[in-house]
Amino acid sequence: MNAEQERLLKSGHDKHWKKWGPYVAERQWGTVREDYSPEGNAWSYINHDLARSYAYRWGEDAIAGFCDAEQVLCLAPVFWNEKDPILKARLFGLTNNEGNHGEDVKELYFQLDSTPTHSYCKFLYKYPQARFPYEELLEKNKRSRLSPEYELADTGIFNDDR
Repeated sequence: MNAEQERLLKSGHDKHWKKWGPYVAERQWGTVREDYSPEGNAWSYINHDLARSYAYRWGEDAIAGFCDAEQVLCLAPVFWNEKDPILKARLFGLTNNEGNHGEDVKELYFQLDSTPTHSYCKFLYKYPQARFPYEELLEKNKRSRLSPEYELADTGIFNDDR
């Protein structure tokens, strides 16, 4: 029996192995769960830009966030490429009305590996070293629903392998 199998066996009796994990949502803003709009239109009430000004009631969002099972303490990295006007603490996306195929996160990130008890997790986030193209992604996704989505890779931001 390897160490992870022992932790899994023990986790049925000992809740401490499941106390911490990657339980922070990748996107909390602009969802029905956090709807504070007066008319009940969660999909257009808050966008990515406004999200950093709101305190959430039912959870948090972050890039590769970790927290305890009740989300009392949340930990996550924050990024800055020295080109953006804001610190990168949450994934950028379009609301239902901003995207041509509904709400959509416009980032490159991958959850690569994790043990069942989260004693090991591997996450890959591709953050451009140039200024993040927030405005370009918003503008270019104002197109017909029959057109393909305009993605982060389409902006050419990663052309220099940076």
